[in-house]
Order: sequence, then C-alpha cells, then structure tokens
Amino acid sequence: MSEYELIRTTRKTIALEVTRDGKVIVRAPKRMAKHEVEAFVARNQEWLNRALMRQKVRLTTRPEPDELQRAALIARAKCELPKKVMYHAQRMHLYPTGLRITSARTRFGSCSAKNSICFSWRLMMYPEAAVEYVVVHELAHIAHKNHGAAFYALIERELPDYRARRAMLRD
Repeated sequence: MSEYELIRTTRKTIALEVTRDGKVIVRAPKRMAKHEVEAFVARNQEWLNRALMRQKVRLTTRPEPDELQRAALIARAKCELPKKVMYHAQRMHLYPTGLRITSARTRFGSCSAKNSICFSWRLMMYPEAAVEYVVVHELAHIAHKNHGAAFYALIERELPDYRARRAMLRD
C-alpha cells in the first residue's frame, strides 16, 4: 500500500488525490475509522499506481520551467497571444472583452461569463498549432458557453484539423 497524507474534514465522502509532485493525499470524513480509510486506499491501489505513473511521466516529459524559462514563456505569451486572438476574433466575428495571461496549471485557457479570456503562459510550451487551437476554443466560448455540437462545429469551421491540434495538448 502506498504512503499517503490523511486529511480529515467535515466532508461526507472519501477521496484520493495524487499531486503534481507525486504525493498521495486522502481526504476523509472526520469520523471515518482508520481501517475504512486503509481499505479504501487498498481497493483503489491500481488507480493510484496508474496516477503515480502518469505524474512521473509528466514530470519527465514536461518538467517545470526554471525562473528564466518561465519569464521567457510569459513574455512570449504576452507578445504572441493577443495577436492570435485578434486574428481569429476578426475571422470568427467574436470579440473578447478582455485578455489576461495567468499561471494556471490545470487549464490552458478559460472564457468568463462576461467574455473575458485568460490563457496560461504554460500554453507556450506546446506547438504553435496547439496554441492556435486553444485560442479558437476560447473564442468559440463567446458564442457557446458549453462544449456542445454547435461549439465544435464553430471550431471546425475555423480549424478543420482541430482534433489533431487538440491531441497535441494531451501528448
């Protein structure tokens, strides 16, 4: 059984988490018996092993940039992303109310209810075609606030090869 940090809270369910640095966290209700927590972890050992392996692979294939690399990626994002947004916004006739560069780790971009778009500077570590897909994806959210058929039809009109571009983000 894997080592883990146990965090007891007022929650009603138990949950497993593997952090980016490969640490295992179990969140459990305050009154749950220790043997129940251990049984839960044992039942989910296979999932846990896969999640730990994914994190190990991710860390070796996409290591966290150092401060100098980070600064360069942020500068590139601030320079390149507004141009890409403007280009595709004009083609799609969808204009964001604002644009920000963030340090988000779990999502490359987002579009608020007020049509303001955010991009993570981490996106700049991916191929140009993948970056362009995220820009078009977030612009499409101005017209469609979901991931329905009309949303993807709009993306496909702008980027017919969007599926291949999206796949680059998962590699």
